[in-house]
Amino acid sequence: MAWYINAVFYELYVRAFADSNADGHGDLTGLRQKLDYLQWLGVDCVWLLPINPSPLKDDGYDVASYYGIHPHYGLMEDFQITVEEIHRRGMRVIIDLVLNHTSDQHPWFQEARRSKDSAFRDFYVWSSTPDKYQGVPLIFPGVETSNWAYDELTGEYYWHRFYHSQPDLNYDNPQVRAAMLDVVRFWLDLGVDGFRVDAVPYLFEREGTLCESLPETHTFIKEIRKVIDTDYPEAVLLAEACMPPDDLLPYFGQGDEFHLCFHFPVMPRLYLALATGDRSSVVNILDQTPPLPTGGQWATFLRNHDEFNLWLVTPEEREYLWDIYAPLPEQRIFTGIRRRLAPLLNNDPRKIALMHSLLFTLPGTPVLYYGDEIGMGDDVSLPDRNGVRTPMQWNNTANAGFSGAKTLYAPVISDPVFGYQQVSVQAQQADVNSLVHQVREFIMARKRLPVLGSGALEWLGDLPKQALCFWRKSDNQQVLALHNLAAEPLHVQLPESVILHDVFTGETVSGSVVLDVYGYRWFTATP
Repeated sequence: MAWYINAVFYELYVRAFADSNADGHGDLTGLRQKLDYLQWLGVDCVWLLPINPSPLKDDGYDVASYYGIHPHYGLMEDFQITVEEIHRRGMRVIIDLVLNHTSDQHPWFQEARRSKDSAFRDFYVWSSTPDKYQGVPLIFPGVETSNWAYDELTGEYYWHRFYHSQPDLNYDNPQVRAAMLDVVRFWLDLGVDGFRVDAVPYLFEREGTLCESLPETHTFIKEIRKVIDTDYPEAVLLAEACMPPDDLLPYFGQGDEFHLCFHFPVMPRLYLALATGDRSSVVNILDQTPPLPTGGQWATFLRNHDEFNLWLVTPEEREYLWDIYAPLPEQRIFTGIRRRLAPLLNNDPRKIALMHSLLFTLPGTPVLYYGDEIGMGDDVSLPDRNGVRTPMQWNNTANAGFSGAKTLYAPVISDPVFGYQQVSVQAQQADVNSLVHQVREFIMARKRLPVLGSGALEWLGDLPKQALCFWRKSDNQQVLALHNLAAEPLHVQLPESVILHDVFTGETVSGSVVLDVYGYRWFTATP
């Protein structure tokens, strides 16, 4: 079985993780100093948000050079040592690959805007008017008013699907495609184990379309996959493409495009099911999820570095989720919510554990977001999505043990509930009943239960709506996962044809069980 099928990924922002030189920014040396923690937690693969040189207007997704490391984070040698140290601990590492666009500070764009006759002009998408590609939706409504931005130097407009400081590359230009394949080879040669590929659907533009998920995009992804299969067969490609599961299926190709795609539609429905005490939204979306080609896998998550995205629910569901999880206007952004996991769930340890149990037992490879494993808070007073990208809370010393600097890239969380004085890795490691120990227990259990990575999903029927209960089955292993979405205890009659053993206590059970308020149980089954 491919390594990523039953792996646990951990997403971290180098700038936010640990600062070794007291300049207020996390760095690769700081990350290396914390790898023992990630190994203890049980992480299989570390995903690094963008590490390239960048003006950091969009936390590195505005790439100013595909070759190199941001000076805040260290030198290329630091990166190579970090990769070696991650591998030495039995973990893997993937990095963000920002295919769609660059920073407007990238030398390619600086040269392209110098003259209409520049050799790099066709590295980007230009027009004499902003009238092309009408009807293409804005990704950041309320911040950007058009997908075109005017460039005064040459008197033309350039295309950007994201911020105007991020001009889109022109993938109709074979030189661009060749350059990006060179970038892929460069980082794989340095030892990375693959890429989380950013903003996949938007690579090509065609008049009369939404300029998303065009056939040409799939053709180019197949080119990248061919490079990987030929020369780096253990490496993986993970797609960021926020769309319904049927529309995502083509991104797996015939096993010749992405290895993994984020299953964006599942995430808001987990929160919807918890808020309503009704499993149907989760059951419906997973029943609509098509089978994957051999080697394909979903990636699942509870939160990440972006907003909690509500694109893929109905307008009525969006309003309801906003009312429940983001009642204040400042907690909302675009069509989503800019809050972390623990604040979303009112810091209720039962709900937080329940959501993690669902993450680790439903189909897909789980992706954790740094700090959520200790229940970190957020800071919605910060602009954009920055409130969920604050410094990691290591202990209760100054700056949460993140940095010795007087001024940080962002303030640490210091409120009475989520502040580093109360919430930190050190405090939670010392408490065997803490969230971080629960998360570690889930991870260790999952390692013993490969069926959770690859087994079939089968619902346990004849239960009240608040019972989200299911089997995960393979030829040699069966797990029964029970979840109570309600604020009152739930009585569940167990199947009589099998002997059930509690995964966490080893207890043998039969007949029935009572799930606590927002409770969960995992059982292995033998005939």
